[in-house]
Amino acid sequence: MDVVQSKNGVAIRLTEERWIHITEEHSELAGYYFDVLETVEEPEAIFEGKFGELLAVKEIEPGKHIVVVYKEVGQEDGFIITAFTTRRAKQVLKRKRLWPK
Repeated sequence: MDVVQSKNGVAIRLTEERWIHITEEHSELAGYYFDVLETVEEPEAIFEGKFGELLAVKEIEPGKHIVVVYKEVGQEDGFIITAFTTRRAKQVLKRKRLWPK
Protein backbone atom coordinates (compact mmCIF):
# COMPACT_ATOMS: atom_id res chain seq x y z
CA MET A 1 0.00 0.00 0.00
CA ASP A 2 1.25 3.46 -0.90
CA VAL A 3 0.00 6.80 0.37
CA VAL A 4 0.23 10.23 -1.29
CA GLN A 5 -1.06 13.67 -0.31
CA SER A 6 -3.95 15.20 -2.22
CA LYS A 7 -4.05 18.93 -3.00
CA ASN A 8 -6.29 19.24 0.10
CA GLY A 9 -3.55 17.73 2.27
CA VAL A 10 -5.44 14.45 2.75
CA ALA A 11 -3.54 11.14 2.80
CA ILE A 12 -4.84 9.09 -0.15
CA ARG A 13 -4.24 5.32 -0.07
CA LEU A 14 -3.72 3.00 -3.02
CA THR A 15 -4.18 -0.52 -1.68
CA GLU A 16 -3.05 -3.69 -3.40
CA GLU A 17 -6.69 -4.75 -3.78
CA ARG A 18 -7.55 -1.50 -5.60
CA TRP A 19 -4.46 -1.73 -7.83
CA ILE A 20 -5.43 -5.27 -8.85
CA HIS A 21 -8.96 -4.04 -9.59
CA ILE A 22 -7.63 -1.13 -11.67
CA THR A 23 -5.27 -3.27 -13.74
CA GLU A 24 -7.86 -6.01 -14.28
CA GLU A 25 -10.43 -3.50 -15.54
CA HIS A 26 -7.94 -1.25 -17.36
CA SER A 27 -4.97 -3.41 -18.36
CA GLU A 28 -3.36 -0.49 -20.22
CA LEU A 29 -2.51 0.97 -16.77
CA ALA A 30 -0.38 -2.00 -15.66
CA GLY A 31 2.87 -0.06 -16.09
CA TYR A 32 1.50 3.21 -14.70
CA TYR A 33 1.45 2.58 -10.94
CA PHE A 34 3.59 5.58 -10.04
CA ASP A 35 1.83 7.76 -12.62
CA VAL A 36 -1.49 7.01 -10.90
CA LEU A 37 -0.06 8.08 -7.54
CA GLU A 38 1.57 11.16 -9.08
CA THR A 39 -1.73 12.17 -10.70
CA VAL A 40 -3.31 12.46 -7.25
CA GLU A 41 -0.32 14.30 -5.80
CA GLU A 42 0.44 16.60 -8.77
CA PRO A 43 -2.61 16.76 -11.05
CA GLU A 44 -3.12 19.25 -13.82
CA ALA A 45 -6.70 19.67 -12.60
CA ILE A 46 -9.22 18.18 -10.17
CA PHE A 47 -12.91 17.88 -11.01
CA GLU A 48 -16.02 17.08 -9.01
CA GLY A 49 -17.53 13.62 -9.36
CA LYS A 50 -21.23 12.79 -9.24
CA PHE A 51 -21.19 11.12 -5.81
CA GLY A 52 -18.64 13.11 -3.78
CA GLU A 53 -15.59 11.58 -5.39
CA LEU A 54 -12.82 13.63 -6.97
CA LEU A 55 -11.28 13.18 -10.41
CA ALA A 56 -7.61 14.05 -10.75
CA VAL A 57 -6.45 14.48 -14.35
CA LYS A 58 -2.98 14.55 -15.87
CA GLU A 59 -1.79 14.34 -19.48
CA ILE A 60 0.70 11.48 -19.91
CA GLU A 61 1.31 11.92 -23.63
CA PRO A 62 -0.11 14.32 -26.19
CA GLY A 63 -3.86 13.83 -26.23
CA LYS A 64 -3.84 11.00 -23.65
CA HIS A 65 -4.78 11.56 -20.00
CA ILE A 66 -4.85 9.53 -16.82
CA VAL A 67 -7.97 10.09 -14.71
CA VAL A 68 -7.75 8.93 -11.09
CA VAL A 69 -11.01 8.71 -9.16
CA TYR A 70 -10.55 9.03 -5.41
CA LYS A 71 -12.49 9.83 -2.26
CA GLU A 72 -11.48 12.00 0.69
CA VAL A 73 -13.23 10.45 3.69
CA GLY A 74 -12.14 13.13 6.14
CA GLN A 75 -9.36 15.61 6.80
CA GLU A 76 -6.78 12.82 7.17
CA ASP A 77 -7.92 9.81 5.16
CA GLY A 78 -8.90 8.90 1.62
CA PHE A 79 -8.48 6.21 -0.99
CA ILE A 80 -8.23 5.66 -4.72
CA ILE A 81 -11.35 4.07 -6.20
CA THR A 82 -10.21 3.51 -9.78
CA ALA A 83 -8.17 4.97 -12.61
CA PHE A 84 -8.29 4.91 -16.38
CA THR A 85 -6.77 6.51 -19.45
CA THR A 86 -8.73 8.49 -21.99
CA ARG A 87 -8.26 10.35 -25.22
CA ARG A 88 -11.65 11.99 -24.67
CA ALA A 89 -10.75 14.28 -21.79
CA LYS A 90 -13.50 16.70 -22.84
CA GLN A 91 -16.00 14.48 -21.02
CA VAL A 92 -14.14 15.05 -17.74
CA LEU A 93 -13.33 18.69 -18.46
CA LYS A 94 -17.06 19.50 -18.64
CA ARG A 95 -17.40 18.77 -14.93
CA LYS A 96 -17.06 21.39 -12.22
CA ARG A 97 -13.37 22.24 -11.76
CA LEU A 98 -12.34 22.25 -8.10
CA TRP A 99 -8.60 22.85 -8.54
CA PRO A 100 -7.04 25.07 -9.68
CA LYS A 101 -9.89 27.54 -9.40
